[in-house]
Amino acid sequence: MTIDDVEVRNLVPRVIGILGRRGVDFATAEDAVQEALVSALDAWEREEPADPTAWMVTVAWRAYLDLARSDASRRQREVRYDSAPPLGEVPSTDDTLRLYFLCAHPDLTPSSAVALTLRAVGGLTTRQIAQAYLVPEATMAQRISRAKRTVSRAGLGAVGDVTTVMRVLYLVFNEGYSGDVDLAAESIRLTRQLASLVDEPEADGLLALMLLHHARRSSRTGGDGRVVVLADQDRTLWDTDLIAEGIQILGRALARERLGPYQAQAAIAALHADAQRFEDTDWVQIVEWYDELLKLADTPIVRLNRAVAVGEADGPLAGLAALADVADDVPRREAVAAHLHEKNGDLDLAASLYATAARNAPNLAERDHLVRQAARVNQLLRSTGGDGDGLQR
Repeated sequence: MTIDDVEVRNLVPRVIGILGRRGVDFATAEDAVQEALVSALDAWEREEPADPTAWMVTVAWRAYLDLARSDASRRQREVRYDSAPPLGEVPSTDDTLRLYFLCAHPDLTPSSAVALTLRAVGGLTTRQIAQAYLVPEATMAQRISRAKRTVSRAGLGAVGDVTTVMRVLYLVFNEGYSGDVDLAAESIRLTRQLASLVDEPEADGLLALMLLHHARRSSRTGGDGRVVVLADQDRTLWDTDLIAEGIQILGRALARERLGPYQAQAAIAALHADAQRFEDTDWVQIVEWYDELLKLADTPIVRLNRAVAVGEADGPLAGLAALADVADDVPRREAVAAHLHEKNGDLDLAASLYATAARNAPNLAERDHLVRQAARVNQLLRSTGGDGDGLQR
């Protein structure tokens, strides 16, 4: 192929914006550009055009006219514009940022906002998005169509803000990888783009957070697909270039003294990344950052993670005291309690809690990991003369 797939997809928001500014409604413009994208990926394998943007605009405009001809309400527009796109360039920066905000429309559900962002801004096809989310293509097509209708119907009076856009991108990042689309890498690409368009240190904080987490990706699972916890990860597998870049971006954001939750989370991730060994982790400073994060986003998950950090910094009893502030129904609470009780020497209770956590695990990999943890602690119990029946409790 003479042009990279990502380069082609980078043209999508610009071309949608050009059509939109020339009178095409959002839903129709997005459909037309998707058709042009499919054509480009096929045609450009043979020969790259001299002006890729102009090529995409021309093909998208023709696709729009085909759609317009099938809709009587658009016949006047078809006659007015004839068969060629009007001349004149449109700033791509404004178009791309506008699309981010459109796709984060407050009337959309989070899942719909994510799907629409991946299509309209990311340039992914419906099939790619469906494969990434492990749903049938027809289901994803319906979700995207509903989202486009919602945006077109609501208009531009209540578009999303940058905070909502960042939340959508973080949702994409947390999906990780499945199918033939690496959503973590795609969200990093889009967040880089967003950070370059807005004057917002939190956008840099989000980008730094993604980079620092992504740097540890290859160490999080073993060759057999098993979960590898932070304490056991092979740190030689961490991507030091991504870590260095993330820390640099974070430093630039923090220097602006407009702290937000993404920056605080990135600071915690940077402290983990900076430790050569798990035993070298600066847990005291991590707890301090969690205290800052609680002021910005006091959520059960933040409190849960803070309890783990307190347990490492001040001992398991202090961690358990911090865990008392977390409701019993918070996901993964039993796993954290099991870890802290094991550190405190309460092996029987730890084994029981690991088994309970395994039953409530959100996915198969995590369940298997917790089952192995319960079996390991039961083995310790048997070797020390304990009951060793935690798995059955």
